[in-house]
Amino acid sequence: MSVQIIINGLALGAVYALIATGFSIIFNVLKFSNFSHGALMTLSAFIGYFVSVGTGLSLFPVILISMLAGGLIDLAGEFVAFRKLTIRNTSSIYYFVSSITLGTLFEGIVTIWVGPNFYNYPRFFKSMVVKFGSLIVSTSDLIMFITSFAILMILMFFIQKTRLGRALRAVSYDRDTASLMGINVYATIQMAFFISGCLAGLAGVFLGINYTLYPQLGNLVVKGFIASVIGGLGSIFGAVVGAILLGLMETLLINFIGSGYAPVFSFLIMLVFLLVRPRGIAGSNVQEKA
Repeated sequence: MSVQIIINGLALGAVYALIATGFSIIFNVLKFSNFSHGALMTLSAFIGYFVSVGTGLSLFPVILISMLAGGLIDLAGEFVAFRKLTIRNTSSIYYFVSSITLGTLFEGIVTIWVGPNFYNYPRFFKSMVVKFGSLIVSTSDLIMFITSFAILMILMFFIQKTRLGRALRAVSYDRDTASLMGINVYATIQMAFFISGCLAGLAGVFLGINYTLYPQLGNLVVKGFIASVIGGLGSIFGAVVGAILLGLMETLLINFIGSGYAPVFSFLIMLVFLLVRPRGIAGSNVQEKA
Protein backbone atom coordinates (compact mmCIF):
# COMPACT_ATOMS: atom_id res chain seq x y z
CA MET A 1 0.00 0.00 0.00
CA SER A 2 1.57 3.29 -1.09
CA VAL A 3 1.76 6.37 1.11
CA GLN A 4 -0.17 8.27 -1.56
CA ILE A 5 -3.16 5.92 -1.26
CA ILE A 6 -3.10 6.16 2.54
CA ILE A 7 -3.12 9.96 2.45
CA ASN A 8 -5.99 10.03 -0.05
CA GLY A 9 -7.90 7.54 2.07
CA LEU A 10 -7.36 9.54 5.26
CA ALA A 11 -8.57 12.74 3.56
CA LEU A 12 -11.70 11.02 2.27
CA GLY A 13 -12.26 9.32 5.61
CA ALA A 14 -11.98 12.67 7.42
CA VAL A 15 -14.92 14.05 5.43
CA TYR A 16 -16.91 10.86 6.00
CA ALA A 17 -16.12 11.34 9.70
CA LEU A 18 -17.75 14.78 9.66
CA ILE A 19 -20.92 13.28 8.14
CA ALA A 20 -20.92 10.28 10.49
CA THR A 21 -20.35 12.45 13.56
CA GLY A 22 -23.28 14.67 12.56
CA PHE A 23 -25.43 11.54 12.38
CA SER A 24 -24.16 10.19 15.70
CA ILE A 25 -24.74 13.38 17.68
CA ILE A 26 -28.46 13.40 16.87
CA PHE A 27 -28.75 9.62 17.28
CA ASN A 28 -27.08 9.89 20.68
CA VAL A 29 -29.53 12.49 21.96
CA LEU A 30 -32.82 11.51 20.34
CA LYS A 31 -32.14 7.86 19.41
CA PHE A 32 -33.14 8.26 15.76
CA SER A 33 -31.27 8.78 12.48
CA ASN A 34 -31.81 12.22 10.95
CA PHE A 35 -32.16 11.48 7.24
CA SER A 36 -32.47 15.17 6.34
CA HIS A 37 -28.74 15.52 7.05
CA GLY A 38 -27.68 14.87 3.44
CA ALA A 39 -30.02 17.46 1.94
CA LEU A 40 -28.88 19.97 4.56
CA MET A 41 -25.30 19.26 3.54
CA THR A 42 -26.16 20.06 -0.08
CA LEU A 43 -28.03 23.24 0.80
CA SER A 44 -25.12 24.47 2.95
CA ALA A 45 -22.64 23.65 0.18
CA PHE A 46 -24.59 25.75 -2.33
CA ILE A 47 -24.82 28.63 0.14
CA GLY A 48 -21.04 28.51 0.43
CA TYR A 49 -20.68 28.31 -3.34
CA PHE A 50 -22.80 31.40 -4.06
CA VAL A 51 -21.12 33.33 -1.24
CA SER A 52 -17.68 32.51 -2.69
CA VAL A 53 -18.73 33.41 -6.25
CA GLY A 54 -20.52 36.58 -5.23
CA THR A 55 -17.96 37.95 -2.78
CA GLY A 56 -14.64 36.39 -3.81
CA LEU A 57 -13.95 35.31 -0.23
CA SER A 58 -11.20 32.80 0.46
CA LEU A 59 -11.86 29.23 1.56
CA PHE A 60 -11.95 29.57 5.34
CA PRO A 61 -14.50 32.46 5.49
CA VAL A 62 -16.65 30.42 3.08
CA ILE A 63 -16.33 27.40 5.39
CA LEU A 64 -17.38 29.46 8.41
CA ILE A 65 -20.39 30.90 6.59
CA SER A 66 -21.48 27.45 5.37
CA MET A 67 -21.09 25.98 8.85
CA LEU A 68 -23.11 28.79 10.41
CA ALA A 69 -25.78 28.46 7.72
CA GLY A 70 -25.97 24.70 8.25
CA GLY A 71 -26.23 25.11 12.02
CA LEU A 72 -28.98 27.73 11.85
CA ILE A 73 -30.99 25.82 9.22
CA ASP A 74 -30.75 22.62 11.28
CA LEU A 75 -31.82 24.57 14.36
CA ALA A 76 -34.86 25.86 12.45
CA GLY A 77 -35.57 22.30 11.29
CA GLU A 78 -35.52 21.09 14.89
CA PHE A 79 -38.05 23.73 15.88
CA VAL A 80 -40.37 23.09 12.92
CA ALA A 81 -40.12 19.33 12.44
CA PHE A 82 -38.94 17.72 15.68
CA ARG A 83 -39.79 19.92 18.69
CA LYS A 84 -43.33 18.63 19.32
CA LEU A 85 -42.20 15.06 18.72
CA THR A 86 -39.43 15.50 21.29
CA ILE A 87 -41.81 16.95 23.87
CA ARG A 88 -44.22 14.04 23.38
CA ASN A 89 -41.35 11.51 23.32
CA THR A 90 -42.90 9.76 20.31
CA SER A 91 -41.69 6.62 18.53
CA SER A 92 -39.10 6.50 15.76
CA ILE A 93 -41.63 6.27 12.90
CA TYR A 94 -42.67 9.90 13.46
CA TYR A 95 -39.06 11.08 13.55
CA PHE A 96 -38.33 9.07 10.40
CA VAL A 97 -41.26 10.61 8.49
CA SER A 98 -40.38 14.11 9.72
CA SER A 99 -36.71 13.77 8.77
CA ILE A 100 -37.56 12.45 5.29
CA THR A 101 -40.08 15.28 4.78
CA LEU A 102 -37.59 17.90 5.96
CA GLY A 103 -34.88 16.44 3.72
CA THR A 104 -37.24 16.52 0.73
CA LEU A 105 -37.99 20.16 1.51
CA PHE A 106 -34.28 21.05 1.62
CA GLU A 107 -33.62 19.19 -1.62
CA GLY A 108 -36.60 20.90 -3.25
CA ILE A 109 -35.27 24.31 -2.24
CA VAL A 110 -31.90 23.50 -3.80
CA THR A 111 -33.47 22.16 -7.02
CA ILE A 112 -35.70 25.21 -7.42
CA TRP A 113 -32.78 27.50 -6.61
CA VAL A 114 -30.13 26.05 -8.93
CA GLY A 115 -32.03 23.70 -11.26
CA PRO A 116 -30.49 20.42 -12.49
CA ASN A 117 -27.18 22.09 -13.33
CA PHE A 118 -23.68 21.23 -12.15
CA TYR A 119 -21.37 23.77 -10.50
CA ASN A 120 -17.71 24.00 -9.56
CA TYR A 121 -16.34 25.91 -6.61
CA PRO A 122 -13.85 28.67 -7.48
CA ARG A 123 -10.20 27.73 -7.36
CA PHE A 124 -9.11 28.57 -3.81
CA PHE A 125 -5.49 27.43 -4.05
CA LYS A 126 -2.65 28.84 -6.16
CA SER A 127 -1.12 25.39 -6.41
CA MET A 128 -3.25 22.26 -6.78
CA VAL A 129 -0.60 19.99 -5.22
CA VAL A 130 1.89 20.11 -2.37
CA LYS A 131 5.19 18.26 -2.69
CA PHE A 132 6.93 16.53 0.22
CA GLY A 133 10.06 15.19 -1.42
CA SER A 134 8.91 12.55 -3.89
CA LEU A 135 5.41 12.53 -2.40
CA ILE A 136 2.75 14.63 -4.16
CA VAL A 137 -0.40 15.47 -2.18
CA SER A 138 -3.48 17.27 -3.46
CA THR A 139 -3.81 20.64 -1.73
CA SER A 140 -7.54 20.14 -1.26
CA ASP A 141 -6.98 16.69 0.32
CA LEU A 142 -4.40 18.13 2.70
CA ILE A 143 -6.65 21.04 3.74
CA MET A 144 -9.59 18.66 4.03
CA PHE A 145 -7.73 16.32 6.36
CA ILE A 146 -6.14 18.98 8.57
CA THR A 147 -9.35 21.02 8.95
CA SER A 148 -11.59 18.00 9.55
CA PHE A 149 -9.15 16.54 12.07
CA ALA A 150 -8.90 19.86 13.93
CA ILE A 151 -12.69 20.34 14.05
CA LEU A 152 -13.25 16.78 15.29
CA MET A 153 -10.59 17.17 18.00
CA ILE A 154 -12.20 20.42 19.16
CA LEU A 155 -15.58 18.70 19.22
CA MET A 156 -14.20 15.77 21.24
CA PHE A 157 -12.68 18.19 23.75
CA PHE A 158 -15.95 20.12 23.94
CA ILE A 159 -18.01 16.98 24.60
CA GLN A 160 -15.61 15.46 27.13
CA LYS A 161 -14.27 18.47 29.02
CA THR A 162 -16.81 21.31 29.04
CA ARG A 163 -19.96 21.83 31.07
CA LEU A 164 -22.15 21.99 27.95
CA GLY A 165 -20.53 18.82 26.65
CA ARG A 166 -21.29 17.01 29.90
CA ALA A 167 -24.89 18.21 29.63
CA LEU A 168 -25.05 16.78 26.11
CA ARG A 169 -23.75 13.43 27.34
CA ALA A 170 -26.17 13.43 30.28
CA VAL A 171 -29.17 14.09 28.03
CA SER A 172 -28.07 11.37 25.61
CA TYR A 173 -27.81 8.90 28.50
CA ASP A 174 -31.08 9.68 30.31
CA ARG A 175 -33.16 12.70 29.38
CA ASP A 176 -35.50 12.52 32.40
CA THR A 177 -32.71 12.21 34.96
CA ALA A 178 -30.78 15.04 33.29
CA SER A 179 -33.87 17.25 33.57
CA LEU A 180 -34.21 16.43 37.28
CA MET A 181 -30.56 17.44 37.75
CA GLY A 182 -31.32 20.92 36.42
CA ILE A 183 -30.16 20.52 32.82
CA ASN A 184 -32.21 22.36 30.21
CA VAL A 185 -32.97 19.34 28.02
CA TYR A 186 -34.51 21.19 25.08
CA ALA A 187 -31.73 23.77 24.92
CA THR A 188 -29.25 20.89 24.91
CA ILE A 189 -31.11 19.20 22.05
CA GLN A 190 -31.04 22.49 20.13
CA MET A 191 -27.28 22.64 20.69
CA ALA A 192 -26.94 19.11 19.30
CA PHE A 193 -28.83 20.08 16.14
CA PHE A 194 -26.74 23.22 15.71
CA ILE A 195 -23.48 21.27 16.02
CA SER A 196 -24.75 18.60 13.62
CA GLY A 197 -25.75 21.30 11.11
CA CYS A 198 -22.33 22.96 11.34
CA LEU A 199 -20.66 19.63 10.57
CA ALA A 200 -23.01 19.18 7.60
CA GLY A 201 -22.01 22.61 6.29
CA LEU A 202 -18.31 21.83 6.59
CA ALA A 203 -18.67 18.44 4.90
CA GLY A 204 -20.78 19.99 2.14
CA VAL A 205 -18.10 22.54 1.26
CA PHE A 206 -15.34 19.91 1.17
CA LEU A 207 -17.42 17.56 -0.98
CA GLY A 208 -18.28 20.48 -3.26
CA ILE A 209 -14.59 21.33 -3.69
CA ASN A 210 -13.51 17.76 -4.41
CA TYR A 211 -16.51 16.75 -6.48
CA THR A 212 -18.89 18.51 -8.83
CA LEU A 213 -21.54 20.43 -6.92
CA TYR A 214 -25.06 19.30 -7.89
CA PRO A 215 -28.50 19.07 -6.20
CA GLN A 216 -28.13 15.35 -5.38
CA LEU A 217 -24.76 15.75 -3.66
CA GLY A 218 -26.46 14.82 -0.40
CA ASN A 219 -26.73 11.21 -1.58
CA LEU A 220 -23.13 10.85 -0.42
CA VAL A 221 -24.51 11.05 3.12
CA VAL A 222 -25.04 7.30 2.88
CA LYS A 223 -21.27 6.95 3.30
CA GLY A 224 -21.54 8.68 6.66
CA PHE A 225 -24.36 6.34 7.64
CA ILE A 226 -22.29 3.29 6.65
CA ALA A 227 -19.38 4.64 8.70
CA SER A 228 -21.72 5.11 11.68
CA VAL A 229 -22.91 1.52 11.40
CA ILE A 230 -19.33 0.21 11.15
CA GLY A 231 -18.19 2.33 14.08
CA GLY A 232 -21.35 1.87 16.13
CA LEU A 233 -24.47 4.02 16.01
CA GLY A 234 -24.55 6.21 19.08
CA SER A 235 -20.76 6.39 19.40
CA ILE A 236 -19.01 9.51 18.14
CA PHE A 237 -15.58 7.95 18.55
CA GLY A 238 -16.78 4.85 16.73
CA ALA A 239 -18.20 6.98 13.92
CA VAL A 240 -14.80 8.62 13.38
CA VAL A 241 -12.97 5.28 13.41
CA GLY A 242 -15.52 3.74 11.04
CA ALA A 243 -15.26 6.71 8.67
CA ILE A 244 -11.47 6.55 8.50
CA LEU A 245 -11.58 2.83 7.82
CA LEU A 246 -14.24 3.33 5.15
CA GLY A 247 -12.22 6.08 3.47
CA LEU A 248 -9.08 3.94 3.39
CA MET A 249 -11.00 0.91 2.14
CA GLU A 250 -12.74 2.84 -0.65
CA THR A 251 -9.48 4.41 -1.81
CA LEU A 252 -7.85 0.98 -1.96
CA LEU A 253 -10.79 -0.51 -3.85
CA ILE A 254 -10.87 2.36 -6.34
CA ASN A 255 -7.17 1.86 -7.07
CA PHE A 256 -7.39 -1.92 -7.44
CA ILE A 257 -10.85 -2.70 -8.86
CA GLY A 258 -12.16 0.68 -10.07
CA SER A 259 -14.69 3.18 -8.77
CA GLY A 260 -17.71 1.30 -10.12
CA TYR A 261 -17.43 -1.60 -7.67
CA ALA A 262 -16.23 0.27 -4.56
CA PRO A 263 -19.77 1.27 -3.34
CA VAL A 264 -20.91 -2.36 -3.62
CA PHE A 265 -18.13 -3.52 -1.31
CA SER A 266 -18.92 -0.67 1.12
CA PHE A 267 -22.48 -1.94 1.48
CA LEU A 268 -21.29 -5.53 1.78
CA ILE A 269 -18.96 -4.59 4.63
CA MET A 270 -21.83 -2.77 6.37
CA LEU A 271 -24.00 -5.88 6.02
CA VAL A 272 -21.23 -8.04 7.45
CA PHE A 273 -20.98 -5.76 10.48
CA LEU A 274 -24.77 -5.84 10.93
CA LEU A 275 -24.68 -9.65 10.89
CA VAL A 276 -21.51 -10.29 12.87
CA ARG A 277 -21.28 -7.26 15.17
CA PRO A 278 -24.45 -5.15 14.90
CA ARG A 279 -23.24 -2.79 17.62
CA GLY A 280 -20.23 -1.79 15.52
CA ILE A 281 -16.58 -1.40 16.47
CA ALA A 282 -17.23 0.77 19.52
CA GLY A 283 -19.83 -1.64 20.87
CA SER A 284 -22.43 1.03 21.69
CA ASN A 285 -25.53 -0.32 23.39
CA VAL A 286 -27.74 2.53 22.22
CA GLN A 287 -30.98 1.36 20.63
CA GLU A 288 -33.18 3.28 18.25
CA LYS A 289 -36.60 4.41 19.41
CA ALA A 290 -39.32 1.80 19.03
